[in-house]
This record gives sequence, structure tokens and C-alpha cells, in this order.
Amino acid sequence: MSHSPLSFLFGVLGNVASFVCFLAPLPTFYRVCKKKSTEGFQSVPYVAALFSAMLWIFYAYVKTGETLLITINSFGCVIETIYLAIFITYCPKKARMSTLRMIVLCNFGGFCTIVLLTHLLAKGAGRVKLLGWICVVFATSVFAAPLSIIRVVIRTKSVEFLPFPLSMLLLLSAIMWLLYGISLKDIYVTLPNVVGLTFGVIQIVLYAMYRNNKTLKDEKLPEHKGDINNNENVAPTVSGENQEQEVNPHAGVVEIGEKKEDQLAEEKPDKTELNNNNNNNLNNNKTKAEEESCEV
Repeated sequence: MSHSPLSFLFGVLGNVASFVCFLAPLPTFYRVCKKKSTEGFQSVPYVAALFSAMLWIFYAYVKTGETLLITINSFGCVIETIYLAIFITYCPKKARMSTLRMIVLCNFGGFCTIVLLTHLLAKGAGRVKLLGWICVVFATSVFAAPLSIIRVVIRTKSVEFLPFPLSMLLLLSAIMWLLYGISLKDIYVTLPNVVGLTFGVIQIVLYAMYRNNKTLKDEKLPEHKGDINNNENVAPTVSGENQEQEVNPHAGVVEIGEKKEDQLAEEKPDKTELNNNNNNNLNNNKTKAEEESCEV
């Protein structure tokens, strides 16, 4: 199938934009290899991207002459396979088993089922239409994935989780492939990129609205600072109370000692009085005895 110079230009630009988009997760996987941990992120986007690339290659092969679709999606298959291999290597056992299950069910079972059904249920132009609508449905669902990010941005009024360069690249890619589909009058390439263009514009508008807002981290910093200051303010009070508690026991001991001394002081006069009384009695007895002896 021959392309006009304009459609060929849009296809080449679409290849370039999609190529950069496919390379966008490289820093993430570099960090995964460096830390030897997937840090909890999911493998679903990469499984879906691999399946989408496989579908578009099959569509381009059935339609014939779509070399520009085959080139970029072939690269997509290679890079997504590398991402998944790295993920499976460093992810936990549970995530590894679920990822392998998805790959077997979707990328092998699902793809083989689509190939078989399109060959059995349709022929010629009908096969292209059937496969084209399958690609439209799946590609539209992939383009709708940013809905979760858009919802987070609207709720938090922060673009912390909306990287502007990637959003702009996805928007440019959708525009190039949309123009490519329109120039070829290919509705199956055009429709998914209409959805992609819509969500891309929404993301850029949200970024323009909330780009000057503080990020979630910046909003949390004052709270943490306040907590630290409060703790610092409490610390002297606590130490002061401890000091008072340390002094009070000693004060209690002093008071008890004073009471004991007072009691001893009170007891001493009583004992001296008893001794005096005893001495007086002895003296009286002696005098009586002397008087009796004199009388005798």
C-alpha cells in the first residue's frame, strides 16, 4: 500500500513520538536494577502495552503495506519484553506469579485466540474489519488508563503525579497517529487516537490549572514542622516535672527526718523525767533507811 508524502511524514513523526514514549519508563527500571526491588509498582501497564503492540503488528500484517505501524510496534514488543523480564527478575514471588499468569493468559492465550478467530470467522476485507475493531476496543481502553491520574489530580489539585513531559509526548503521539489515520482514511487507527487526544488535552489543561499549586509533600511539611516544634516545647515541661518529681521525694525524706527528730526530742524529756523520778525515789528510800537505823 503506497502512502502519500503527508501520511508518510505523519507516520514517521508518530514513530518518533511513540519511540520516546516507549523509552519513558527507562529511569524507573534503571532504579529497579540498581536497588534490586520493584518498589511495589504494578506490571499491568507493561503487559497491556505488549499486548497492544502485538495486536497492531498483526493488524498491519493482515492489512499489508503498513510498514510504519510494524516498525514502531516491533520496537514496542522488544522494549516491553525487556521491562517485563526486569520486573519478573526483581519482583516478589507473589507478583512474579501473577505477572507470569497475565502474560500466559493475555499475551499468549488471548493473542492466539484472536488470531484463530479472525482466520475462522472472517476472510479478506472482513478479517481486516474484525481485527481493526478489536484493536480499537483494546487501544481505547489503554488510552483511558490516564483517567485514574486525572481523578487524583482533580481531587488533590496537585500535578505531583502528572509528569508534564510524558503527558506532552503522549499528546503529540496521539496527534501524529490521528493525522496519519485521517490521511489514510483508516478509521481503526483514527478512533483510538481521538480518545488519546481528548485525554491528552485534559491532562495539559489540568497541568496548566494546578501547576502553581503546592505539591502534597509541601503541604505536609508545615504539619511535620509543627509536630516537631510542639514536641520541643513539651520537652522542657516534661524535664521540669521530672525535676520536681525528683526534688519532692528528697523533700519528703527531709520532712520525715524532721518528724523523727521532733519525736526523739519529745521522747527524750519523758525519759529524763522518769530517770529523775527514779532517782528521787531511791534518795527517799535511802533517807528512810538511815532514819530507821538512827532510831535503832
